[in-house]
Amino acid sequence: MSNLQLYFAKASTFSQRTRVVLLEKKIDFTPIEIDLQNKPSDFTQVSRYGKVPAIKHGDVEIYESAVINEYLEEVFPEPALLPHDPTTKAIARIWIDYANTRFVPAFNKFLRGKDAQEQEQGRKEFIEALLYIEQEGLGKFSGNGPYWFGEQFSLVDISFYPWFERLPVLEHFRKFTLPAETPRLLQWWNAVESRESVQAVANPVSFYLERFAKVLGEPNGVAVAQK
Repeated sequence: MSNLQLYFAKASTFSQRTRVVLLEKKIDFTPIEIDLQNKPSDFTQVSRYGKVPAIKHGDVEIYESAVINEYLEEVFPEPALLPHDPTTKAIARIWIDYANTRFVPAFNKFLRGKDAQEQEQGRKEFIEALLYIEQEGLGKFSGNGPYWFGEQFSLVDISFYPWFERLPVLEHFRKFTLPAETPRLLQWWNAVESRESVQAVANPVSFYLERFAKVLGEPNGVAVAQK
């Protein structure tokens, strides 16, 4: 049995990131699924924020997916999921930060905004993020390859992946489709979702539609405005 334990939740976007890293690197690990509504005490001792994912690797305990993934990259360097060149590696880290600080918040505002005005602002920010990725990300770095850095599947691809799996939620509840001006992004997503590691951790569309119908507060997914 592996001495690396992964604490995760099936619906967690951030857990999916780390699960893909573990699978891509073929690291033997013991998965421990966490009920976030009823967290066991041994989990909160490992994850001091009480969030997933978290890992325990021997005596090492780490939480926060971006930190975990870079730890795994350093401890298990092959296959590499970050470029070796320092400049390109720095660019990769900037895009990972963009995913966390720009792309994900826009997605969440669009889907879960408290009223129609906030949702519309989220739509605008999300489309702007998609166009920025198309032009400044994939358009500059992918070349003729399918992934962010061409032929190399990387932590950048993994950092964006889970939210594209949830695009059907935006399509269903917010009547959203990818802009016609993002052909590279569509090609990228087709390549990413076909990877064996991604398919192994993917959830069906029905899983998300049922979950977010409850989260958004009404069967048709229209969020109730807060007064």
